[in-house]
Order: sequence, then C-alpha cells, then structure tokens
Amino acid sequence: MANIPANLVKELRDQTGAGMMECKRALQETKGDLSAAVTLLREKGIAQAAKRSGRETTEGKVAIDFCTTTTAAMVAVGCETEPVSNNDDFLVFVQRLLDAVCRHGPQGLTELEDERVELVAKVGENIVTQDAVRFEGREGEVLSGYVHLPANKIGVLVHGTGNPDVARLLAMHISFAAPQYLTRDDVPEAEVNAEREILAKQPDVAAKPEEVQRQIVEGRIQKWLAERVLADQDWIHEPGKKVGQALTESGFGVIEFRRLALSE
Repeated sequence: MANIPANLVKELRDQTGAGMMECKRALQETKGDLSAAVTLLREKGIAQAAKRSGRETTEGKVAIDFCTTTTAAMVAVGCETEPVSNNDDFLVFVQRLLDAVCRHGPQGLTELEDERVELVAKVGENIVTQDAVRFEGREGEVLSGYVHLPANKIGVLVHGTGNPDVARLLAMHISFAAPQYLTRDDVPEAEVNAEREILAKQPDVAAKPEEVQRQIVEGRIQKWLAERVLADQDWIHEPGKKVGQALTESGFGVIEFRRLALSE
C-alpha cells in the first residue's frame, strides 16, 4: 500500500471537502495521483459533500442517551429534509455520535467526521453535527432528559439533586421556555448593561424625561431577565408560580442544564 504524504492528503481534502481517511484511501488506490484521486472521489459522490456544506439544516434529530447511571449525553444533528431525518442510515449515525460523546464528551464528534462526509454523499444532503453535551453526575444525583415529540428537534438535559420526577418536569419546562441562565447571578453584567443601553435608545423611551426613562428601562430589564433566567420564569406546570418557587417547594436543586434545538 502506497505511503501517502500528509500534505498530499490535506491538498486533496481542500479540493474536495472529503474526510481525511477517504482522501487517504483514494490516494492509496490511485498510487498518489492527485488528479485521479479527485476523479475517484467524485465518482463515489464524496467530493460533492463540500458543495452541500452551505445548505441550511433545519431538520434533523436531537437525541439523548443515558450512558451509565451517572453519565448522560445529548447531540443535535441537522439535515435538510424530514425524510432524511428519519432515514435508517441517518439514525444510526446519530446513535454512533451519542456513543462517541458518551465515551469522550463533545470532542468525540471529531472521530466520526469521515462517516459524516460519507453519509452526506450517500443521502445527497448536508448533514451537520450542530452541538453535543455530556453531563457527569455523582452517586445520589439526578440526570434526566426530555426530547420534544414527535419532531425530536428540541432536547434538554438536567443535572440536579432531588426527585427524578421533578427533574423530568423541569426538563419539559426548559424545552418550552428556553432559559439561558439558572439565576440572575449567572447573567453577565456586561450583557445586562448592553441591554440597558439598547432599551434607553428606543424612541418611546428616549422621548421621556430622564427619571421616567430610568423607570421604564428598569421595568423592561426586569422583564428581559425574567424571560432568560430559569428561576424567574413562570412554571408551565402551574401557572402563577415561578420556577424557583416550585423547585424550592419540591426540594429539587439544579446543578446544570442544557437545551439543544434545531431550526431556532
């Protein structure tokens, strides 16, 4: 088998967008002939993957796997159309990504890049591994998740302490309400200040006296925070109650959470 220089493999990859292993195999089959390797990859359809890389991937799947009793993984994999998102090859690829994230965390996605490129060539659509997360708990802690059916395009992982049933309800809430932060202390001050500046320049605010401006801006900042901070959101399972209150009453403590969504 021909010994192929790494720079030649890289050049073929740059020209075709194919995976590194596919490029190496093509060069080995063509005994290092770059032009012939390009032709070979085109014949296999693999060189078309680069042309598809700019297409929108608003369909796909978010999937969760509870790898062990103390480890959970979640991936979001995008494609272009709903039929491909339900294709057996696509679903197998999603599960293989989950397995890799279970083993290595989000960096595990890179080990399947060649498979992603091959799948793009096979199904004729752009496929993107959009995001991944792995939570690792301790004995006695709770890992729970929720994927919104039937589309499976929104998923949530929750890591905390307390009743697993509450964790499941919380994951459902997060899927709907899309909080960005757990508490107000987690919101970067710079982000709050930037929002204040934007609000202060809005025409209906700028026209008011200075004292009134401050009151309006502060009121809108409170609303802005309530939409983004989990503890301040209205609990979807009991209208009129805040999430923070519901969790306190149930004795559930949130350590971390993550929400992944396609087409948002």
